[in-house]
Amino acid sequence: MRRYCMSFDTKSAVRLALIGLAVASVAACTRPKPQGPVETPPAPTQPATPQQPYTPPPPPGPVDQGPLPGTVQDFVVNVGDRVYFDTDSYSVRADAQPVLAGQAQWLARYSAVRVRIEGNADERGTREYNLALGARRANAVREFLISQGVAASRIETISFGKERPLDPGTTEDAWAKNRNSRTAITEGAR
Repeated sequence: MRRYCMSFDTKSAVRLALIGLAVASVAACTRPKPQGPVETPPAPTQPATPQQPYTPPPPPGPVDQGPLPGTVQDFVVNVGDRVYFDTDSYSVRADAQPVLAGQAQWLARYSAVRVRIEGNADERGTREYNLALGARRANAVREFLISQGVAASRIETISFGKERPLDPGTTEDAWAKNRNSRTAITEGAR
């Protein structure tokens, strides 16, 4: 009988070993799979300080493209539409000549454009005198533009005398602003 007991003990030991092996195999199959590498945030290059919090850079500002070429705004902004005269004079001043030369170049570039030269005067003097002076100023500008190659058929003139002041004041500064000739685009601009 003793043999039976020993054999039972050996059989039990083998069974226990097989059960243990089966449990270990099942445990190995049911172990959770790794989720992949865990991402860690990058280390800051500079330590943040409470005195200097992070501020993002400012957004880019609007792009200034300027006026479109060939428009009235292009003419006014990039060339200039007005020149000034001395008291009781219709001679084109030296400071007006570069502006008028620029007008002539712009008009040569945009050959479909037609203009009206508007002569103006300050408030002093009679209405008739200022209308005549404004007409002489407009014609002086017209002749200058023609001498620069602008076709006479593209230019008309008018005098407003003292009827359309830029500055309604009664000082020398106001009068100086009102003694002018304006080149107005009447057709052909974009």
